[in-house]
Amino acid sequence: MMRRLWKAAAASTLLLGAFAACSGLPGQSRNAATSLASDNIVVDAAGSRLYTANGDTNTVSVVDVKKRRTVGEIAVGREPQQLALSPNGKKLYVASKYTNSLEVVDVKKLAVAASVPTGIEPYGVVASGDGKRIYVANDRSSTVSVVDAATLKTVQTIPVDERPHTLALTADGGKLYVTHFLSGKVSVIDTTTYKVAKSIALAASPDKDDRKKSQGIPNTLQQIRIAPDGATAWVPHLLTNVDTPIQFDETIFPALSVLDLKKDEEKTSARKELFQSIDVRNSLNETIIVSDPADVVFSDDGRKAYALMAGSEDLVVFDLDRGGKAAQIVHRVPGDHPAGMALSPDGKTLFVHNTMSHDVSFVDTGRGAGDDGYAQARVNGDNVKLIGADPLPPEVRKGKTIFYSANSDKYPITNKNWMSCVSCHAGGETNGLTFTTAKGPRQTPSNVLAMETGLFMWDGSRDDFHDYILTVQGEMGGMLGVDPAKPLPADTDEVLSALEAFMKSPGAFPVPKSPYRNADGSMTVKAQQGLELFGGKAGCIACHAGAALTDSVRATGADGKLTTENTRQLYDVGTASASDVGAPGGDARAQFANPRDASHFDVPTLRGVWATAPYLHDGSAATLRDVVDPARGAGDKHGSTSKLTEEELDELVAYLQSIE
Repeated sequence: MMRRLWKAAAASTLLLGAFAACSGLPGQSRNAATSLASDNIVVDAAGSRLYTANGDTNTVSVVDVKKRRTVGEIAVGREPQQLALSPNGKKLYVASKYTNSLEVVDVKKLAVAASVPTGIEPYGVVASGDGKRIYVANDRSSTVSVVDAATLKTVQTIPVDERPHTLALTADGGKLYVTHFLSGKVSVIDTTTYKVAKSIALAASPDKDDRKKSQGIPNTLQQIRIAPDGATAWVPHLLTNVDTPIQFDETIFPALSVLDLKKDEEKTSARKELFQSIDVRNSLNETIIVSDPADVVFSDDGRKAYALMAGSEDLVVFDLDRGGKAAQIVHRVPGDHPAGMALSPDGKTLFVHNTMSHDVSFVDTGRGAGDDGYAQARVNGDNVKLIGADPLPPEVRKGKTIFYSANSDKYPITNKNWMSCVSCHAGGETNGLTFTTAKGPRQTPSNVLAMETGLFMWDGSRDDFHDYILTVQGEMGGMLGVDPAKPLPADTDEVLSALEAFMKSPGAFPVPKSPYRNADGSMTVKAQQGLELFGGKAGCIACHAGAALTDSVRATGADGKLTTENTRQLYDVGTASASDVGAPGGDARAQFANPRDASHFDVPTLRGVWATAPYLHDGSAATLRDVVDPARGAGDKHGSTSKLTEEELDELVAYLQSIE
């Protein structure tokens, strides 16, 4: 399958346009004088100030570079993701995810001067080089907003593929590149027509006889950066292998794809993959494993590329003068979850934004007089703290840090830095892929409301969060010395308890707002008609009831606590296939008292279900319409859908798409 995908994707081309040379512009995380890109950290033109979007603190910090101290922390909207400076350096534009807004910060006053409504969950933001336009990627709306910088009015809303994420703009402002978080695609927008001119699907890396070599489907796309010469653009992302049983060192691989902008296509032979272009050895001659690529920055002379690995907390340095392979790894950049970078105007310092510890690391690039390209990058001094006070309780912060970490030296939830929880649960939710498991094919479930929806796993085989020791051991390669059948050791319990505290914390993974609703948030007439069918003729409410829209919360024992022994809320809805084998022997954590057959499944919540495709336990339903289609062969075991007309089926789907 991977080989076929590789050939198909390699044949797909993308008209990326020509690049015009221009002088450097201030701010906007510039890798080169000829391109602009969004990021969660930016440096001004003088190299004197840094600005960071602090995510869960709902603030933006201002750092005096020379003094190495934070001189301001500005309250903005909820969960600021990325930011960009105006060309004159006077305004800072901040995309605030959960307030659906673009904050305009007066840099001199260090205060929000205005707030512009955007689409749902804005993420990437970039300002045009002439200062006239601001572009915002609206993740859940699947649109890009074009804002007039003078009037702060949205002048255009451009429909794009699902989950637009980060942005890069050409020097002449003629092309805007948009990564799509889960699909492995990059859209190119013609900024003169405000239409998508082309789209490219990154190629799958083909199967290999050795399962432990890099292979898989591109997903979880992060930044997109244009090289200084304008000839290529790099995209850091994951490769996920779904063809073989899920196993940490055979399933998740880091990669950076390269787009050839002169030929208008992906340059598949130039992709940077583990064990190939990324093969720096330790003192034991072992490949240093890096994970969860998050950002890439080029030196202004184009001789080096710096790739940030947020999971393993490493900085990989590629020597572009000598074959383009990784020449150095700055192992363990100090701080937690380094997810953004900015390069000083003189090219001598990389500023690394650690988004969980909320601080900035300074890394000397080795650039200077007489630099022959062999200079090594080195961490310089202590980190600069960005925030005054952490709004999260200590245990919640620890749990969140663990959730995003693949640093095996800090937290033993994975083996040799291979993967983090977010390597599969992208953004904490789903990566939209279906894995091969010992029980059969399993779609990656979202963590939205996971602690409020009853039993865990598709077959309801877990009733306590600490049961995830089985996932840590069986899929992530961590904590292998622990016997899951016995009471957990104190240190193991501490890690899982912290993860549980984070998962239970308010706002950990909010239910996403639906783009299928009216502009005021109300349901459409069609969706309201679907709601009536949901609770009546279709009979969906028989299982999908209550605040969580699942009856799994009723799988309790005499003490009122969840128990895997109560199987009355597991149903055969006709969706099992020959690939499903179940777990007839149960598992050690439950003392083998939780056997599961191949055909009965737990009832998933429908809160935010519109954002969790593909559907069913095995991902066999691509759309919600496929789920309710009577032709699937489930008959009326999965709701009384055979009684519905085509119009009523569409109404039911309209309601499902509107559930928040």
